[in-house]
Amino acid sequence: MSNKNVCNSQSGNAVYGLGLIGAAVFYISQATTFWMGVLGFLKALVWPAFLVYEALRYIYM
Repeated sequence: MSNKNVCNSQSGNAVYGLGLIGAAVFYISQATTFWMGVLGFLKALVWPAFLVYEALRYIYM
C-alpha cells in the first residue's frame, strides 16, 4: 500500500453553492408565474454555463 498525501480544496464548491443561491433568488424573484419560477430554478443550476458562454462571446468579438 502506498501512502499518498492528497489535498482537496472545496472552495470551488462553496463559490458554486453561493452562486446557485444568488442565481435562484434572482431568477425566481423575476418570475411572473409558477412555471417561470421553476424555469428560473433550472437556469440557476446551470448558471456557470451562461457565464462561460457570455465571457467567451465577449472575448472573441
